[in-house]
Amino acid sequence: MYRSHHCGALTATNIGTEVQLAGWAAKTRDKGFVLWIDLRDRYGITQLVLDEERSNPEILEAAKRIGRETVIQVSGTVLEREAKNPNMATGDIEVLVISLEVLNEAQTPPFTIEDDTDGGEDLRMKYRYLDIRRTPVQQSLLFRSKVALLVRNFLAKEDFVEVETPYLIKSTPEGARDFVVPSRMNEGQFYALPQSPQTFKQLLMIGGMDRYFQLVKCFRDEDLRADRQPEFTQIDCELSFVHQNDIMACFEALLSYLLKEIHGISPKPFPIISYEDAIKTYGNDKPDIRFGMTFTELNEIAQNRGFQVFDAQELVVGIAVPGAAAWSRKQIDAWIDWVKRPQVGANGLVWVKCNEDGSYKSSVDKFFDADALASWAKACEAKLGDLILVMAGNASQTRTQLSALRMALAEELELRKPNEFAPLWVVDFPLFEKDDETGELHAMHHPFTAPKPEHLEKLQSDPTSVVAQAYDLVLNGNEIGGGSIRIHNRETQEKMLSLLGFSEADAKAQFGFLMDAFTYGAPPHGGIALGFDRLVAILDGKETIRDYIAFPKNNSGRDVMIDAPAPVDTEQLDELSLIIKPKAE
Repeated sequence: MYRSHHCGALTATNIGTEVQLAGWAAKTRDKGFVLWIDLRDRYGITQLVLDEERSNPEILEAAKRIGRETVIQVSGTVLEREAKNPNMATGDIEVLVISLEVLNEAQTPPFTIEDDTDGGEDLRMKYRYLDIRRTPVQQSLLFRSKVALLVRNFLAKEDFVEVETPYLIKSTPEGARDFVVPSRMNEGQFYALPQSPQTFKQLLMIGGMDRYFQLVKCFRDEDLRADRQPEFTQIDCELSFVHQNDIMACFEALLSYLLKEIHGISPKPFPIISYEDAIKTYGNDKPDIRFGMTFTELNEIAQNRGFQVFDAQELVVGIAVPGAAAWSRKQIDAWIDWVKRPQVGANGLVWVKCNEDGSYKSSVDKFFDADALASWAKACEAKLGDLILVMAGNASQTRTQLSALRMALAEELELRKPNEFAPLWVVDFPLFEKDDETGELHAMHHPFTAPKPEHLEKLQSDPTSVVAQAYDLVLNGNEIGGGSIRIHNRETQEKMLSLLGFSEADAKAQFGFLMDAFTYGAPPHGGIALGFDRLVAILDGKETIRDYIAFPKNNSGRDVMIDAPAPVDTEQLDELSLIIKPKAE
């Protein structure tokens, strides 16, 4: 056999034991008369030792020629280590090598395979198989596996059935861009890779499966960022004969179970806030509630005082930054410049220092006296030593800008602690969003989301006021899941598609199969999808998902390791009846 033990298994209890180990030569230290080799596998590192006194001279010379990352197999005796390493699981022992076989020599790797590597991100992505040997990446993938098993175990105990749905489906005009796949046997026609198994899981409910789940790959052809990849994994679920509260309770229990199993945390019941309150209080619909700095609208006490920067605007809104009254003018000016960047787009900030002695100093002392500033402080619940920052402008834009500032300040002040977890539900989303330029309606979630029953009559008369039976699960300022109660009758679904601009013919062509299915006894049903990659990263105290995916794409959507996407030869294109147009010069 190649090995009797893994490289992380041996302890003082194994001293005197004959063992066989196999792995990669991570590091060698040659003192001339004695040689140490750190042998690494997935489970850990064991120190091997050879010396002139105890080792076969030929084996010692062969060992001295071993390069980094060479794969070797050794037999030897476990000894007590003279210089113990308390930071290693195997730090009490070493293995005196009796025999050694090189299983595969390795070239010198392009970067060091260590926790703190000298390889840049692009280089490590090109040699991802080497990067995976590093402990941080390996631990991230092992953590992902652990979470997947916990999710499956929980859902299985809750009577969910895992069902696989197709990857080759029909392209639909809603949502992000589809990845399309040409069909060789159906000339001029295309499959699409699923952005979600949405319609299939609804059909499973109509098929009587009652509780479905799947850890499923989904695909979106959209711009990338740290928490987004063109292919990603969802915990996809659907349930029959349920109300919104039933689904929320089930998946609150799932997240609580994960936090308990992974971190030993038993969270309190998750707060539930409306979409409207989230926007007013935090400026976005996925608030991080691990810290304060909530929004306070100041229109009533800050406008009509002769300060046109406020008086002419739709909204005046402020936050209290804890302990920041001690900031210098240079520090405050840096934040004013920060909000003026194109990425934020604000015109500036008004600031008020709530000094420790009870006095106030502001950038608008010319227009507001101490009593006025004190009223701002009271409204914002600012304490002595806090700094109030105020923005004014269009309500929607200003809230978005102040939200970006709030999150950046929290990072600066280290208020977003990765070992703290603050989940919540956001509910009562509008069913539709209206395009300001075209006046067209778009589904805020997707076109299969059911309106609240009491709002059904408004669908035709006042659609923008209709509230959806939709809910998002938020964790530490990240939306980790979203779902809704679905429409389950044909008439309502037809009305919904009509409001979204589908003609009767288009609706039938795109979704006729689903609406036909509704006529054969569709049960009330709803579901949720959790972004698995993002959930895993956050549970591990991170927000970037790339290290939790074995072979991720870069920010251009390329796999630089296998060099994909790549051209295909003309014979394949001819079989698919495709012509690649030459680029215009």
